[in-house]
Amino acid sequence: MSDAATVLRPARKSDAAALAHLIDIAGEGLPSHLWADAAAAGETPFDVGARRAEREEGGFSYRRAHVAEVDGTVAAMLLGYRQPDPYDAGDLASLPAVIRPLVELEALAPGSWYVNALAVLPAFHGRGLGSSLLALAEDLARSSAAPRLSIIVAGENDGAMALYRRTGYAVAGRRPLIGFPGCPYAGDWVLMTKAVGGASGGGLSSGA
Repeated sequence: MSDAATVLRPARKSDAAALAHLIDIAGEGLPSHLWADAAAAGETPFDVGARRAEREEGGFSYRRAHVAEVDGTVAAMLLGYRQPDPYDAGDLASLPAVIRPLVELEALAPGSWYVNALAVLPAFHGRGLGSSLLALAEDLARSSAAPRLSIIVAGENDGAMALYRRTGYAVAGRRPLIGFPGCPYAGDWVLMTKAVGGASGGGLSSGA
């Protein structure tokens, strides 16, 4: 497909269902695992996720997301925001065990622009959407005056690790990954960071 058929835009509330599926891809199935506990009778975990994506505020709000739309289909998502500085991790003991290592890693990068989630639907792999959304993340980080970007990835996810290294991210911390039903990986969660550089001139390109 031509580049003209691909649009990068802020997410809309109407994208909520697509955002729920994409953040679940980015989170290796952890979001839907947690949503299942909050589902009411007759609801699916993704109903819960879509409802949360529709919120006007919160870490998982459509207002904090951008999407890549290919021929009218939401094909990829970037969800991110600047972390507080100082970062208050709160009472870790009160959090589900699977979440604690992620919060501990977030706390290691206060003030960074946090790529909370980056995902591309499998059918749209190979189009450079992930690289283009990472370029957008750097532009957004620069606009927020954040000194660096941060992202957390499963260390055994070789494809994601390679993408982040290729785009300038380096390992800044590790915590053991606590397994959950359906989790495809073991090992560690890995915090990766990147200093914010000068103007990137980034944008969508099919070869990124």
